[in-house]
Amino acid sequence: MNNSGAFTKLRPLSLLRQLSNCSDSTCLQALSNSVSWSIYLEQGKITYATHSVEPFDRLERHLRRLSHQIPLLTTEVRVQLRLMFEPDSHSQLIEHDSNSRNHPPEYQAISWLVSEQHLHSTQAGVLIQELVKEVIESFLLIKEGTYELTEPLNRMPKVCRLDVEKILERCQVRLQNWQAFVPQISSPYQRPYLLINSKIEEKDLPKLQADLTNWMKGFSLCHLAVILNQDEIQLARNLYPYILKGRIILHEPDPPFDKLPKIFEERSFFSQLITLVDTKEKLNTTVKSYPDISEENVVAVHRLPQISAPPKENFQEPTVSNNINPAYQRVTAATVTAQKVHKIVSVDDSPTILKEISHFLENENFSVVTINDPLKAVLSIIRHKPDLILLDLNMVGIDGYELCRIIRNNSIFQNTPIIFVTGNKGLVDKVKAKLVGASGYLTKPFSRAELLKTVFIHLT
Repeated sequence: MNNSGAFTKLRPLSLLRQLSNCSDSTCLQALSNSVSWSIYLEQGKITYATHSVEPFDRLERHLRRLSHQIPLLTTEVRVQLRLMFEPDSHSQLIEHDSNSRNHPPEYQAISWLVSEQHLHSTQAGVLIQELVKEVIESFLLIKEGTYELTEPLNRMPKVCRLDVEKILERCQVRLQNWQAFVPQISSPYQRPYLLINSKIEEKDLPKLQADLTNWMKGFSLCHLAVILNQDEIQLARNLYPYILKGRIILHEPDPPFDKLPKIFEERSFFSQLITLVDTKEKLNTTVKSYPDISEENVVAVHRLPQISAPPKENFQEPTVSNNINPAYQRVTAATVTAQKVHKIVSVDDSPTILKEISHFLENENFSVVTINDPLKAVLSIIRHKPDLILLDLNMVGIDGYELCRIIRNNSIFQNTPIIFVTGNKGLVDKVKAKLVGASGYLTKPFSRAELLKTVFIHLT
């Protein structure tokens, strides 16, 4: 099967509905605003869907939600998963067998979780269902673009098959709920900041939970919802009165999330929708569980075959300015009750790097301690007891490997994330880093978004 076309001629909603009536196995590949979507279908059912914007960030968020029910999905397992499967933008270190070469890497990661018994195949089906819904939700927002239908070169091992119409119905319900916040909120990846405005009285606004103000540090609505274990739409509903009154401003999404289609107000779009239900009462403040895989829209398929793990030494870790209205002042730890300020120590003999890290993180209300003398770093780290350590690899006097080994030998820092900040990208460096106990890599040069991504993975 080889077909192509443009969304100016055929809307995404209509296209998916047409494909649900096909008996062939196909992959719908769409392109819009430099973002690509891949939706895999078998006999009219969706087996997987992904898009090119940070697929491992998407997987991490959903694994964290699932980890509240599955103790085996520890932080260590999730970090290991990224190190093993997340593609390295600088070099491709993993050689997969011919059967998996064309599978999305995050799908391979899910397959590995099942084969290593971190996830049961039923739980993996729940995970895939939620990933697919998020991808389809963004797909339905495409206004124009191109598409191509191709036959997959290698068939993916199937975990579940999802009913297209039921997935569409659920995505449309969520989009209708997001519509209530347009135009103030146009993307779940916008970044809220809490501000002070002396003209607005506290009694005019509902009280925000303390944990929310703790983490309103440049993270998007989407990421904040995961940190708080809350539904994204419910979080937006809680913040909406503050946004309307000017107490919270929303910065635009960080790249590459800014490439995803925005939530738009177009009534004709919703005239196409199937009957919707009012989900306002169904959205709980806390997400207590993932949906049951036994729901009728999911058809369970056989357990995944054994997936051989790639080398565990394959490391990869995850600049925009914050232009705030000068009429406002950002809330600090002193102005929000019980804010926890996370302490981060950065060790580097380059004043430029230290200044850049301080600028990125202190703007987000983290407490940053900079150390430019690596020989004095150990005593300073013991004194400050940081929540996370950023460590340069190549320093005069003592290298990062040795310093990391010394820090790890202190029982206080057995579980403290230690991230190497380096320009080294070789396999030998990454293997050595793993052996001395490093938690991950941040490759120079890096943006504020990439630094916050590291914090999200290791600290939240």
